[in-house]
Amino acid sequence: MPHIDLKNDLPGARSAFAYSPETAEPIGILAEILMRSDEGLTRSERELIGTYVSYLNDCFYCHHSHGAIACIYLNGDRQLVEQVRKNYQHAAISDKLKALLQIAGKVQQSGKAVTPDDIENAREAGATDKDIHDTVLIAAMFCMMNRYVDGLATTAPTDMSSYPLRAKQIVETGYGSHIYKSAQPASDQT
Repeated sequence: MPHIDLKNDLPGARSAFAYSPETAEPIGILAEILMRSDEGLTRSERELIGTYVSYLNDCFYCHHSHGAIACIYLNGDRQLVEQVRKNYQHAAISDKLKALLQIAGKVQQSGKAVTPDDIENAREAGATDKDIHDTVLIAAMFCMMNRYVDGLATTAPTDMSSYPLRAKQIVETGYGSHIYKSAQPASDQT
C-alpha cells in the first residue's frame, strides 16, 4: 500500500505521475529525450542501463518495466537482459556497453565514485563523450525515479505478464505520451 493516498490504482511511476501531473510532464520530456534518442547509444543500450541501475537500487517495478522494454528492442532476448542485470561482465554485450555499465553502477553509488580511469576505459572501448554524458544522466535519472517509486511505496505488479504489455506501448508511443496520459484523468485520455 502506498505511503500516501495517490488517488488512483495505477502501478509504479504511473501512479505518482497521475497524482502529480505538473511534475510528470517535465519528467516525461526528459525520459523521451534520454531513452528514445537514436544518437550514439541505441535504445536497447539505454534501456539496459536503466534496467541495471534499477536492479542495483532494488526497484522491482523499474527494473522489470525497463527490462521488458529492453527485451522488445533486443528481439525478445530475455536471457541477455537477465545477464546484464546480474553480471553484465559476462553478458554478450559490447566492451563499450560493459564500460558504460561500470560508470552507471558507480553513479548509482555516488556521482563522485566515477573516476577518470572509468571514463578512459569507456573511451578506449569506443564510447564518445555523448555516450558517457547520456550514461551518467540515464543512471542519475533512474536513481531519482527508483527513489520516487519506492519512496512513495507505489504498487508493483507481481503478475509478470503485465510488464511486456506496457513495454510494448512505450516502444510504440514513447515516454512523453505514456507519462502524459498516465497523468491525465481517465475521462481526458484518448
